[in-house]
Amino acid sequence: MTAGGPAQGSGQRARGGISQSDDDRGGLRTAFAGLTTRGRSFLAAGIAAAVCAYVLGQSDLLRVGLLLAVLPLVSAIVLYRTRYRVAGSRRLAPARVPAGSESRVHLRLDNVSRLPTGLLMLQDRVPYVLGPRPRFVLDRVEAGGRREVSYRVRSDLRGRYPLGPLQLRLSDPFGMCELTRSFSAFDTLTVIPRVEPLPAVRLSGEAQGYGDGRQRSLALAGEDDVIPRGYRHGDDLRRVHWRSTAKYGELMVRREEQPQRARCTVLLDTRRIAHQGTGPDSAFEWSVSGAASALVHMLERGFSVRLLTDTGTAVPGEGADGFAGSTQESADAAGLMMDTLAVVDHSDGAGLSRAYDVLRGGGEGLLIAFLGDLDEEQAAVAARMRQRSGAAVAFVMDNEAWVQGGAQGPSARLEERLRLLREAGWTALAVPPGLPLAELWRQADRQKTGVVGRSEAQATGGWS
Repeated sequence: MTAGGPAQGSGQRARGGISQSDDDRGGLRTAFAGLTTRGRSFLAAGIAAAVCAYVLGQSDLLRVGLLLAVLPLVSAIVLYRTRYRVAGSRRLAPARVPAGSESRVHLRLDNVSRLPTGLLMLQDRVPYVLGPRPRFVLDRVEAGGRREVSYRVRSDLRGRYPLGPLQLRLSDPFGMCELTRSFSAFDTLTVIPRVEPLPAVRLSGEAQGYGDGRQRSLALAGEDDVIPRGYRHGDDLRRVHWRSTAKYGELMVRREEQPQRARCTVLLDTRRIAHQGTGPDSAFEWSVSGAASALVHMLERGFSVRLLTDTGTAVPGEGADGFAGSTQESADAAGLMMDTLAVVDHSDGAGLSRAYDVLRGGGEGLLIAFLGDLDEEQAAVAARMRQRSGAAVAFVMDNEAWVQGGAQGPSARLEERLRLLREAGWTALAVPPGLPLAELWRQADRQKTGVVGRSEAQATGGWS
């Protein structure tokens, strides 16, 4: 049997049979090594009876000895020859789950031979973090029959976890021989960060045009700089530009407004030196979960979104400037970025200069940053990033509070960093332990609307 690919649907199916190439190396020696205590006892008793029959000259005893010795050997040979006739498959529902949620693994065993099987024991290999190794005992499976079992897996830690190979222990009806073989198919369970629903707020209050994640720009600089085009069948006659029509001698119409998707870059600071503590309740894991929540929220609002790390890596990295544009559906973009966040780890970088280089081109739209500890130099680099975006929001981790487990307020050092970012135009907030992102999201909205005037708000636009 050969391994198959993913099946259509909510889960993933991998199908495979017992690998024959590996078993042929040992030949029947492997089958004879699988004799049980009963089988070895029968074989020993048969050999002893045959020896005694030869010494004593008893032909009836010889026949009994041959029967005792041949029975376990025949059982081993038959079991060895029929083990390739069992096929197994695995299906995950779903194959991508948030941390702390459960996924169900469905196993199916098909007997494709013309003979029934004996007692079977299924065992699936799973990482320790997903729970205990599941085992199932299956009674006789008729010819052409199937058996289906399932178990649940759950992890509080994000990551990609391999499932398999599925192991099968076969036994003959007499209990003379047992063989353990492995299927060739593997599956992967992806545990993504937790996603927190965020409120639909506007940092800029009175901004227009970002409510549905889109802004419109006319293909003209003013009423006197119209760039017309030729009339096409079906064009609205109210859009006819008579001055250009008289100039070119043919019917000309104004160029239509071109819809453009608003852009959003989510910056995740993964520097090892910027975060302290480990585990699912650490500051770094909060930042990863926050970045995932922001990505999903902005995609749902219709933005073109990309994920950027301090290493300069941008995801999805396709389309114009690396954003998930019209050529890539939002669901596909969200899946790709979530898969990236599922395995993102600390980087060995010391600064944010690589991320700044990516943002240097300008026209980034909204910038949402989840930053770790900032020294004076990196705070200055982050401040310059504001010049490359239309609006910028920073959630800066209060590492001292996370390590001490308290919420006594930002330290003087952190307040200085926040002040530097705010003076550069950032909406900057400290992140204490235990505070949900949704509350910080609202605080950022209140902070923005409290310091930005109406004219600047209309220029920068909202952010959700």
